[in-house]
Amino acid sequence: MNRSLRSAFLSAAFLGTLIGGASADAIPGMRGHDHTGITVPDMAQAVDFFTNVVGCQKAMSFGPFADDKGTFMQDLLGVDPKAVIKEITLLRCGFGSNIELFEYTAPDQKDLAQKNSDIGAFHIAFYVDDVAAAEKYLKEKGVATRIVLPVGEGPAAGQTVMYFQAPWGLQFEAISYPDGMAYEKDGGTILWSPKDPTK
Repeated sequence: MNRSLRSAFLSAAFLGTLIGGASADAIPGMRGHDHTGITVPDMAQAVDFFTNVVGCQKAMSFGPFADDKGTFMQDLLGVDPKAVIKEITLLRCGFGSNIELFEYTAPDQKDLAQKNSDIGAFHIAFYVDDVAAAEKYLKEKGVATRIVLPVGEGPAAGQTVMYFQAPWGLQFEAISYPDGMAYEKDGGTILWSPKDPTK
């Protein structure tokens, strides 16, 4: 990979990094969750879903990245040395950390088709004001949704959740807790919430 491409990739990968004071038992200068990276099968489909269904905003795209002669992709990302990132797109989704989409090709590429119960599985949760309204909207858009669950007991009492899926299988959750959750009364650490991003 030539020097200018490598520099551009590294600069973009660390975009938004802030330097702060070190604290015990933490990565020095750690401020918070900047983004979640997700590999998608088709960038145009993924960007369309995130922008025209979920409501995120596209911030930037760049790429491709590859190293035909060396091991840069393996050294940087832990992927097959011949892997190619066709495109990277970063999205902003309201208040919260950003989402980074990757479209890769690689000799050893797998389609995980993960279930939420699989080790290493993940989902993306979006805070919404009304889960029932979100369910109605998503169904009208033809999105696969699961049941709405209001939580009435335990530390998470006060939240309502509903899972849904992108057309290629990525798992999402709509969550709402307009009056907070029961655990908040204990006086311990309060989870960050996009309802009040400054807290």
